[in-house]
Amino acid sequence: MDKVAIALAISLVAASTQAQTRPSTVNMPCGASRQLVFSRGAIVLGTGGLTYDRFVRDGTFCDVTEYAQAAYVPSLETPVCFVGFRCKQGPRDWWDD
Repeated sequence: MDKVAIALAISLVAASTQAQTRPSTVNMPCGASRQLVFSRGAIVLGTGGLTYDRFVRDGTFCDVTEYAQAAYVPSLETPVCFVGFRCKQGPRDWWDD
């Protein structure tokens, strides 16, 4: 009986984790989205519909093979809101930014 209770508890935890929603930039003012990124360092935010991405405060949250590129998203009051950076793979191309 203990194995059944443990299995049930694990499945409930897994179901509640799947049900969590990520914050969406289109439902928040630009400053609120930016503050989430800067206060957490790195966070996944929804950017409208089913789209999402990981945003970081600075390049220290990227892997050593990545660089930080400025990230702009739609927000509640503007279609172009600077929220921080995205980590991009490979060497930085200074001419293609």
